[in-house]
Amino acid sequence: MTVQPPSPRRDARALTPRAIVEELDRYIVGQRAAKRAVAIALRNRWRRQQIEGHLRDEVSPKNIIMIGPTGVGKTEIARRLARLVSAPFVKVEASKFTEVGYVGRDVDSMVRDLVEVSVKLVKDEEQAKVKGRAQEAAEERLLDVLLPPTTRNAGGVASRPPSGLPAEPAAPSNEGETRPNPDGHTREKLRELLRAGKLNEREVEIDVSEQSSPFVEVFSNSGPGMEQMGFDLSQLQNLFGSGQRRKKRKVRIPDALALLSQEEASKLIDMEKVQREAVHRAEQSGIIFVDEIDKIAGPSAARGQGPDVSREGVQRDLLPIVEGSTITTKYGPVRTDHVLFIAAGAFHVSKPSDLIPELQGRFPIRVELEPLSQADLVRILTEPEGSLTRQYEALLLTEGVRIRWREDAIAAIARLASQANQMMENIGARRLQTILERVLDELSFEAPEVGRAGEWQVEITAEYVEKRVAGVLSDPDLSKYIL
Repeated sequence: MTVQPPSPRRDARALTPRAIVEELDRYIVGQRAAKRAVAIALRNRWRRQQIEGHLRDEVSPKNIIMIGPTGVGKTEIARRLARLVSAPFVKVEASKFTEVGYVGRDVDSMVRDLVEVSVKLVKDEEQAKVKGRAQEAAEERLLDVLLPPTTRNAGGVASRPPSGLPAEPAAPSNEGETRPNPDGHTREKLRELLRAGKLNEREVEIDVSEQSSPFVEVFSNSGPGMEQMGFDLSQLQNLFGSGQRRKKRKVRIPDALALLSQEEASKLIDMEKVQREAVHRAEQSGIIFVDEIDKIAGPSAARGQGPDVSREGVQRDLLPIVEGSTITTKYGPVRTDHVLFIAAGAFHVSKPSDLIPELQGRFPIRVELEPLSQADLVRILTEPEGSLTRQYEALLLTEGVRIRWREDAIAAIARLASQANQMMENIGARRLQTILERVLDELSFEAPEVGRAGEWQVEITAEYVEKRVAGVLSDPDLSKYIL
């Protein structure tokens, strides 16, 4: 399962299909038809929310099948789409599922995974809202560790547990005179040092909660919905005692502040509210990306023979989920009527028509993604905000090595990647990673030494690229293993 990190929520009204396509263009080159299809599907979800009355429930999502070779952007389009609207998103491989009765994962688990992602997404948003209050509470707890409060024994003698801080010199006082308590002044002085980062190198021992009641999974093939049904032992432990244990950890002050802030934020949020909102968001905004769907589709003539029995069984198990059903999760029942399903596959051996007719009908929108040309590979290396060339620049700059890509080098890399895709399996833009690793192999190895004396600049030219890659491509047997 692949999940996306949380991102700020965007104004849904402003996300018109044109705006969605423009946003996807920042990260993905070409594939205009696929971008338009997902943009319309996403906008239709917002439109459905604006409909009042019973008609809203009648509008079903328009699920999509993306057809195209590997490495052309199918997964990235779906992932960026979900991140754009901060929607719960999971990516699953259809080939990992098997028909009920066989050893393997139950298709219902994709919905449970979606709810788990949704819970984390909503929890992170709620924690961000109380971040300021949580940091203040964590700071107070940390100051209590650095300057423990004074206590008095049975005889009335005041004492303080050791804190590791240097003791302040005692101020002279006359007999019978009440000496002012310096704790308030010392605490504020410590607070200033803490906020200024002057105590960051110090280690402290803090008391944090430990998850002592793990979620127990029970695997069963006795029927649908039984896989990964969980029993939360904390519910049983609460009947006999506290389900949380405390554990002492010795960490540096910045780490202690982060741990305490996270613990305080968890105390400030209402988990029941989080779970309710997470279930609602998974039902109304969830996106499930089913990759490799062509692997469970077989030629119709071969159905009923060998492994195709299980393939068709997976399709039939998947069908009610895509159509709309209720799945039991540890957060309660979840309906899949309005979850958007995006399926993808290369369909080299099979065809979309090899899927069972009922499943085909649940994916009314089909878009074909084009193979990447050499010109597309050049654009992929230069245009996206997170392009591979920018990634490698940032990685090597951490070692003090600054690289500069010349246009002829970019063209050479694209040409060699296109040539390798023609000689071997066509893996699309993923071939660029193998080529770039080969080009920068020696530089990446030597970077810590050459960058230690000061910033070192390297210009990557076409000659530099050819020297490191062309020799491999000239030997077909060797290129199969290296590229």
